[in-house]
Amino acid sequence: MPIYIQLGRYTQKGIENIKDSPKRLEYAKKSAKSQGGEIKEFYYTMGQYDYVAIIEAPNDKAMTKGILSGAIGGNVRTETLKATTVDEMKEILKELP
Repeated sequence: MPIYIQLGRYTQKGIENIKDSPKRLEYAKKSAKSQGGEIKEFYYTMGQYDYVAIIEAPNDKAMTKGILSGAIGGNVRTETLKATTVDEMKEILKELP
C-alpha cells in the first residue's frame, strides 16, 4: 500500500481550538480506516511544522480525499509527500541503465 508523509501546520483557527486536536486526530484515524488506509504514526513536532503523520492509503485518490476532508475544517494546512520504500527504490534502480 502506498505510504505518505504528511507535514501539518495549525491555522489560527487550529491554534484557537488546540485542545480539540486529539479529538480531530481520532476523527482522522477513523476517516483513514473508512477509506481503506491507516495513520500509522503521528507526532506533534516543534519547528516549521506542528505535526508529522505517516499514512498508508490504498491509492492517491483515497489519500487526496482524506487530505481534502481534513482541510474542510480549516484547522490545519498540510504538505503531503508520497514516499518510496527502500525495497521499492531498489527495484526502480535495477531498471536504470
